[in-house]
Amino acid sequence: MNRRGWHCCLLPLAVGFMTQGTHGQDLSISEDEYAAPANPYSPYVDDHFPQNVYFGDTHLHTAWSADAGMGGAKPGPDVAYRAARGEVVQSQTAGPFKLIRPLDFVVVADHAENLGLSDYLERGDPLVRRTEGGERWYQMFKAGDGYDAFIEWIAANGRGEDMIKSPEMVAAVWQKVIDNAEHYYEPGVFTTFIGYEWTSGPDGNNLHRNVIFRDGADRTRQVVPFSALDSDDPEDLWDYLEAYEKDTGGQVLAIPHNGNLSNGMMFMLETFDGDAFDEAYARRRANFEPVVEVTQPKGTGETHPFLSPDDAFADHEIIDTSNLAGSAAKEQEMLRTEYARSALKLGLAEAERLGVNPFKFGMIGATDAHNALPSTREENWFGKAYIVEPSPHRKEGVLIESTVDPKLSIYDIDLGASGLAGVWATENTREAIWDAFARREVFATSGSRLRVRVFGGWDFQPEEVLRPDFADAGYSRGVPMGGDLRPAPEGQEAPTFMVRALRDPDGANLDRIQMIKGWVDDSGDTHEKIWDVACAGREIVDGGCDRDVGNTVNVANASYTNDIGSAALAGHWTDPEFDPDQRAFYYVRVLEIPTPRWTAYDAKYFQIEMPEGTPMEVVDRAYTSPIWYGPEG
Repeated sequence: MNRRGWHCCLLPLAVGFMTQGTHGQDLSISEDEYAAPANPYSPYVDDHFPQNVYFGDTHLHTAWSADAGMGGAKPGPDVAYRAARGEVVQSQTAGPFKLIRPLDFVVVADHAENLGLSDYLERGDPLVRRTEGGERWYQMFKAGDGYDAFIEWIAANGRGEDMIKSPEMVAAVWQKVIDNAEHYYEPGVFTTFIGYEWTSGPDGNNLHRNVIFRDGADRTRQVVPFSALDSDDPEDLWDYLEAYEKDTGGQVLAIPHNGNLSNGMMFMLETFDGDAFDEAYARRRANFEPVVEVTQPKGTGETHPFLSPDDAFADHEIIDTSNLAGSAAKEQEMLRTEYARSALKLGLAEAERLGVNPFKFGMIGATDAHNALPSTREENWFGKAYIVEPSPHRKEGVLIESTVDPKLSIYDIDLGASGLAGVWATENTREAIWDAFARREVFATSGSRLRVRVFGGWDFQPEEVLRPDFADAGYSRGVPMGGDLRPAPEGQEAPTFMVRALRDPDGANLDRIQMIKGWVDDSGDTHEKIWDVACAGREIVDGGCDRDVGNTVNVANASYTNDIGSAALAGHWTDPEFDPDQRAFYYVRVLEIPTPRWTAYDAKYFQIEMPEGTPMEVVDRAYTSPIWYGPEG
């Protein structure tokens, strides 16, 4: 008899033994005895806190974005969704593409401005041809002059002029966007959010936001996207978000892009109309924009060497020559209102003045890819757009060419392979992941899938960071990333933090964990300081690792080894300079060991030499959302 047969026969035999006992007595359990015990044996019955990390991309474009599709991109939303869930797809110019592992969630966030236009032009859809501008561009496409039509569209969009003016087309495309997201949504397996990009760019400055709905088709079909052709003012976007929630009962948020190409506008200390912030403005901004994208291919937006001269790791993938359009050069005074760390400090000062922090945001990464491919790994980076997919020539091209000065252009080799959002959530569903964004329990990575978790409290002990129930202790006696520390209980003098980090299982070992603190003093001046709280294989001396972790990178072979660093790091830290009367924030940065940059992989694969001065190594990293402290609680 095979094993399946034995299992089949043994089961009733075992049941018989259980119910009759050894001497024929009845051992069956009565219904009353099935009542749940007051103290369950299973220790996990009442666990309702997040136990899982989910990685995803909140900023993926396809040919349905006019700046991609009218520029020649072909892959549409189907390719984006299939690529994100781990299938092999065809890139436009560089052959097959596949992620090392599927993403857990994705937002196909095509631009709202003439959303789906290129698809309608390609098909000659009557909805676009019945408009004067659409018919003109259709004929140009048909005649092989699609690029000229693209240039006309860029000029019109830059003027804020809608050459289509077709509400019917907007509504029809939006229904397709919703249908696509619903088709690929598999709760518990792969989450797709309904969303789009609002692409405000006054004078070429980046004020872009991605709009992400928590809801499904039943609510999102009741609206159409609000675009920058409707208004460039973020407050008008918030009006739209507010009206959506009121009219539908749904929930929605907006995610500002990295501010390094905004020439000081992203975190400026006045409204779009030039007025000073008031409490209502601060409250709305913090409510509708709970997280900010701080890393993507067009540069890192965490901090800048000029702003953080004492930060040895502040120079990661910096792009700082101009605004997004290359229409105006960068000036140093713009930097303080462009970068996240500086904005977090400015937010503390505004909270002192207003009682509400307008820049109370968590941090995530995203790809902003315009070729439907959510690639972030150095050895598998397919570029930001199809014109810079892998080839021997992408080191020579120009992605953004300045209209003012070639020195302001952003070249392909300036771009970095980045980034991802890490989310601590209870399950892989729209509701659970969106809720994590809303409460800021999220972190950014520059492309790898390293994990990091931090809790702040008042009585954590050093040995607790190694407990198997580390998270249980963190939630029960403290707050996670994105949370608020209440004033200290009596007898407690300074906040304590527990941090754990784990490398990407397919990536590099970890170098160190750092705590970054920002605060505002009694005079209203802001400050920052960095402490190393865990160092792989080294000691901490005076708040820092006693030496560098080392370097195993072989640039010629585009290789490295994990002979240095650690697969996991943990640290306990107490603020040695805490002042209970001063507002502060704390966030964690985790650094990996050095690895080859995508430029090194290109050089090896194509057997080419990179231009002199091209970075060939990178230190990938993660940034957690902050934990805030305020004297008032």
